[in-house]
Amino acid sequence: MAMSEIIRLDDLCNPRLSAPQSAAIAATRNLVVELSEQAVLDAARARTGLADFGPEDFRTRLRLLVDEWGADTGMIPLQRLTLSNYLVRYASNRLLLQDLWNRHPEILDTEIRQPIIVAGLPRSGTTHLVNLLATDRRFRSLPLWESYEPLPLPGEAPLADGTDPRYRRCMEAWEGMQAILPRLAAMHPMHPDHIHEELELMGPDFASYNFEWLSPSPRWRDHYYASDQTPHYRYMRNVLKTLQHLHGPDRWVLKCPQHLEQLPVLRSVFPDATVVITHRDPVAVIQSSVTMVAYGERMRREHVDTEALIRYWSDRVEHMLRACVRDRPVWPATQSLDVPFHCFMADELETVERIHALAGSGMPEDIRAGLLNYLEQHPRGKDGRVVYDLKGDFGVDPARLRARFDFYFKAFPEVRADA
Repeated sequence: MAMSEIIRLDDLCNPRLSAPQSAAIAATRNLVVELSEQAVLDAARARTGLADFGPEDFRTRLRLLVDEWGADTGMIPLQRLTLSNYLVRYASNRLLLQDLWNRHPEILDTEIRQPIIVAGLPRSGTTHLVNLLATDRRFRSLPLWESYEPLPLPGEAPLADGTDPRYRRCMEAWEGMQAILPRLAAMHPMHPDHIHEELELMGPDFASYNFEWLSPSPRWRDHYYASDQTPHYRYMRNVLKTLQHLHGPDRWVLKCPQHLEQLPVLRSVFPDATVVITHRDPVAVIQSSVTMVAYGERMRREHVDTEALIRYWSDRVEHMLRACVRDRPVWPATQSLDVPFHCFMADELETVERIHALAGSGMPEDIRAGLLNYLEQHPRGKDGRVVYDLKGDFGVDPARLRARFDFYFKAFPEVRADA
């Protein structure tokens, strides 16, 4: 794919399936996948040879997910298989982590010191920013492959070439995804080395808003809204402690859009963090998000309901922003920074310098050189640029949708320059 390629996805509502897409759907059309608590847990036990899942409260959340997804008649068998694999992986990770903690409880005494945490709407530059920060080897970060499988399977040895089998599995998944959904790289790269969101580490606790991205999940969303997320953030912190204990160093750079609506919880669990909040025009965020989700729906559902997607994610973004406006003051100016998307894009280096200045870490010349090298190797649009059409693809007038977020523009007027 040429660096300058312009991508226009004009078949979101009525997909024109490629040969690989049609073949994958056809090959799994008659597949029967059991989505149940018992099936998931039995598969995880068989995969790991372990049986202790630790505290049992996770079962309620697992049952909610399999009940909601199992009742979804619009889902194709391939998507049921994908969701089952996600849940089995999370349950396996839970078994592996609990086994390690049982044998080495001292791991949970590990201290996580002054992390830098990026929060902000999805599609607002959080991924790019954390990947820039992760070029600094003084800090620990979370590559995708490690977020998917924090611990190896029992007895699993490196491959003949020294590659970690977990890395190979992640690479094979990414290569398969590129073959089936080749335009995804331009919207959300999922290479194994790409720095990922720590919310993946809440997966073994069957928590986080991540499940909403995997499949339409209004019941899960409402349960998430009604539940205190503090225990799940603490679980995620324990997984971070584990990774740090195994590999170090003791200071992290992290990022997750969910934090935007969990700022008090984030402060409770990481009180000495430096928090960076990215801000972007919500309409740009929504059109990017729903286009990405709609593109993937051709491999998940019998029919792509673009109207339902725009309703769901417009509501979801509004909830996140109202929580941000309400809770932003819990993080003092001495520990937090607001970064408008257009300012970040105009001077990425200056943005990172400001973050390190606030966090007290500075930017030595070798760190600066590594960052500049990363920027040179990863220019914007490297995998193509997607052209969005909110009106044409989703029947929504951008100006009318933007008026819904006046409350946000009033709280953060600098964001209007991006609109």
